[in-house]
Amino acid sequence: MDFFLDPQTIELRDMCRAFAQKEIAPNAAQWSADHYFPAEVFQKMGNLGLMGMLVPEEYGGVDAGYVAYVTAMQEIGMADQSVASSWNAHSTIASLPIAQFGTHEQKEKWLRPLASGTHIGAFGLTESTAGSDAAAIRTRATRDAGGWLIDGSKMFITNAGTPISLGVTILAVTGGHDGKKQYGTFFIPSGTAGFSLGQPLRKLGWHACDTRELVFNNCWIPEDNLIGDEGRGLRQFLEVLDAGRISVAALSLSLAEAALRLAIRQSKDREQFGRPIHKFQAVSHKIADMATDVETARWLVYRAAWLADTGQPFSEAAAMAKLHASEVANDVARQSLQLHGGYGYMLESDISRFYADAKILEIGEGTNEIQRNIIARIVLNR
Repeated sequence: MDFFLDPQTIELRDMCRAFAQKEIAPNAAQWSADHYFPAEVFQKMGNLGLMGMLVPEEYGGVDAGYVAYVTAMQEIGMADQSVASSWNAHSTIASLPIAQFGTHEQKEKWLRPLASGTHIGAFGLTESTAGSDAAAIRTRATRDAGGWLIDGSKMFITNAGTPISLGVTILAVTGGHDGKKQYGTFFIPSGTAGFSLGQPLRKLGWHACDTRELVFNNCWIPEDNLIGDEGRGLRQFLEVLDAGRISVAALSLSLAEAALRLAIRQSKDREQFGRPIHKFQAVSHKIADMATDVETARWLVYRAAWLADTGQPFSEAAAMAKLHASEVANDVARQSLQLHGGYGYMLESDISRFYADAKILEIGEGTNEIQRNIIARIVLNR
């Protein structure tokens, strides 16, 4: 087993670290306070090749693979979770359906600008009555005049209402028979008649991440906006979701590592009873447990990424990584805030922002209850 990163990935890590510390970390708290989406940062990330890391080179990406992507995510996510979460949605569930199932023309039209960083992508699955039960969506696509009419709504959608949003890829019901629904995947460009955006949703965390309701009312799109095969939309989405889970696991790992570093720094800087608090065994043992949990999460995440890069089945590994890393992120953030004392509860502290950002990691890209269902199903049917 070789646990070392290759020189090219180390170079990528160092570049992302320098970029994150210069362009993201100094501004993250203000962006969060202002609920400001920093479009300019994503365009700069595009100039570095980061917006198309999982996109083939022939369509403007760099096709760096999942291990490299996870490594980059660690550095971006340790600087700010809002930026990293928007980047996660763009890089995986927004871009990969087009990359994996789109035609050459669709890739040239939509994937290339997404990979370049001039635009950012969104994916719409969740509805007010459908989330974990993806098959229960009600948004419908009906054939009409050589195209499709889209009617319905999506909820909690990331990146659809930013100044650089290209559009949204959605899952919709296209028909069905014998009591079984059929689903299609469609790309709806921003500004399409009948496609409207709700106001930005106010969230517990991820304040600098654009999240909205999307409404489709007699929204007509051409036939060419169907991505992949009609009737296979749900299956296509589930294939892409495994990659998204690796990404959320990496996002979780980045938060856990940031919270751990803040805890270590605080334990050295804060004094009680005349000595730094890390001198107390209760504190040092807490930090030891946190560090151990972060390491276990790290290798689950990197193993899932390695399996994906080497063409091996990775559904189970991705679910395990997402489950464990997100729970570690929440626990380490909670323990870190506790070590910060009253200051940690103040909004001006970095740990308060990471603490607020952590909870969604157990919900997004499939709740942890769903991850346990997936793991149990695989394990019990071997």
